[in-house]
Amino acid sequence: MLNIPLTAILGALAMATGVAAGAFGAHGLKRTLSADMLAIWQTAAHYQLIHGLGLLALAALAQHLDGKLASWSMGLMAAGIVVFSGSLYTLALSGVRTIGAITPIGGALFIAAWIMLILAAWRGAH
Repeated sequence: MLNIPLTAILGALAMATGVAAGAFGAHGLKRTLSADMLAIWQTAAHYQLIHGLGLLALAALAQHLDGKLASWSMGLMAAGIVVFSGSLYTLALSGVRTIGAITPIGGALFIAAWIMLILAAWRGAH
């Protein structure tokens, strides 16, 4: 079953830190990072915010979803934030391009999370 409070906490935490990361990139890093690296940083913050909202949506819709599949969606979405956004933040700050090889794994986790949400909604409706 989906742990609704944990899902809401993770979503709100992702949103709060995503806003902070976006602001830090726009104000604190704009003189430090190249335009390319700053764009990578902003992509990380953008996807973190989108998936923070996804976690909040999961918590809000929980009563209408299959709990096991919704739980999988939550775990995959949270992991996707860490892997996708985390790898891009690290890449932007370090400039080590090989770190970018991890980023598609995070993208796959995001896609799997949304597919799990589709299935959770489908099963919850039947």
